[in-house]
Amino acid sequence: MNRHVLITGGNNGIGLECSRLFLNAGDRVTVVARQIDDFELADHPRLNAVAFDLCNIAAIPALIRSLDSVDVLINNAGVMYSLPYDNYPQQQVDTLLKLNIEAPVALIREVSRSMIEKQQGRIVNNASIAGHIGHPDVWYGISKAGLINATKSFAKLLGGHGIVLNAVAPGPVETQMLNVIPEPRKQAIKQAVYSGRFALPQEVAQTIFWLGTDSPEYINGTCIDINNGAFPR
Repeated sequence: MNRHVLITGGNNGIGLECSRLFLNAGDRVTVVARQIDDFELADHPRLNAVAFDLCNIAAIPALIRSLDSVDVLINNAGVMYSLPYDNYPQQQVDTLLKLNIEAPVALIREVSRSMIEKQQGRIVNNASIAGHIGHPDVWYGISKAGLINATKSFAKLLGGHGIVLNAVAPGPVETQMLNVIPEPRKQAIKQAVYSGRFALPQEVAQTIFWLGTDSPEYINGTCIDINNGAFPR
């Protein structure tokens, strides 16, 4: 294949595994991340690593114009602080909302322009179980619920133009983000899930890859839960 795939936060965790899968499939991959130093795939001949702060929403249109037309967009980048609702600094609220919801919406808006012209394209948003349940990090849950809603809304708006747009909602995954979850909460989740473990980043990435490539086109505007029985809680 000669698809051009844009992956935000594609340099670590779930995003890194997505980058591997698309590169192994023969695609050209652009990874956008705030920090791309020590990116282990940076020297791959079909990978373009772009240092960019996705909180700079106003600069996203120029970013997309600087890239080749995108065939597949993976909105993976996100942040969670696990702070109490009554002691949540406004700066963290602003950063979280920009990165978790405003940036994905802006990227969908800009990338979909060329997809509409081609009458084809795929977009996958990495949401979270937090978007479905009452979550201790209130603002994280709000942002991920918003991303799930944005998935459904944009699928309705863009589906008639040949664009397939879905989301995944993982439970906790063995990535760096797991470090901000308090230990009692992690143990409670392990006890709730069927297998007694957290998800592996490869498991989430494989689902994202399928939605971005070979899933039936009639699966559109859907959020696939990847939580091994942790939902609902």
